[in-house]
Amino acid sequence: MRLAVCKNTNMPLYKIGDQLNHIKETSFKLEREIQKLTENNLSTVLKLEFIRSEFPLNDFRIDTLAYDQEAKAFVIIEYKRDKTFSVIDQGYAYLSLMLNNKADFILEYNECQNQTLKRNDVEWSQSKVIFISPNFTSYQREAINFKDLPIELWEVKKFENDMISFDQIIKTSAKESIKTISRNNDIVEKVSEEVKVFTEQEHLLKAEFSIREFYEQFKERLINLDDNITLNPRKHFIGYKIDGNTFCDIVILGKSLKVTLNLKSNELDDPKGIARDVSNVGHWGNGAYEIKVTETDELEYIMSLIKQSLKKHKD
Repeated sequence: MRLAVCKNTNMPLYKIGDQLNHIKETSFKLEREIQKLTENNLSTVLKLEFIRSEFPLNDFRIDTLAYDQEAKAFVIIEYKRDKTFSVIDQGYAYLSLMLNNKADFILEYNECQNQTLKRNDVEWSQSKVIFISPNFTSYQREAINFKDLPIELWEVKKFENDMISFDQIIKTSAKESIKTISRNNDIVEKVSEEVKVFTEQEHLLKAEFSIREFYEQFKERLINLDDNITLNPRKHFIGYKIDGNTFCDIVILGKSLKVTLNLKSNELDDPKGIARDVSNVGHWGNGAYEIKVTETDELEYIMSLIKQSLKKHKD
């Protein structure tokens, strides 16, 4: 079975021949079929680490418990074939369950992974819930249109040629905060005090005006390296991804940028020696190499270093 991960395509698929032949969509018979398919390919589809299937806790049963090594956070995945559930209510109920039972989640991770994860090792503020379904209603799609909602919707489609697509529903014009409705919902309000979705603009507020302008110029150069580059703001940095894989991170400082390349030690060809090996030093971002960038630096050379990481992480 072939997998495809895409972003809001929902376009007809065709097989190339003398004429295009339409590849028809088929249906999943059971929720369990979607769950098994996702769990068996969790690192490929969602870049997550599988922890446990059918995790029981209190009156809940979590379909899939996963862990995001990059964010250092737990992810709850739920599968739906019906269209009657409330994205907000169920999503925040699961997040509330997690925040009120942190020790149980830590214990489950340690037992399943045979590792020692401590409560302070987890970025609880980066927790999230993912719903996976063959279809979402327009109401459910609209319900996630908040800039700081820790909930994702993914549509999964099966086709007659033994292909599968996973398609994330992207927020269209998310400007409002979930806090605008949290006053009417105690669970949403309480969870929102601890779980936070960070934005690019929040990082830019740390910098002087000239650095904000410089960042926008640097960002434009960076995203022009490939059409499939996406941004993923985290608590301490802004991640840049290609095909779901992080290839560099940017920390915005007051008077400069700090770029981390997601390469291991000795993987970077840097004749000028401007990248610092921080593999044995505490730092924000993924990877062993860190570059401090200012407006006066040779950006073309820096981009040549970034391209090395980009090339490695392209699927």
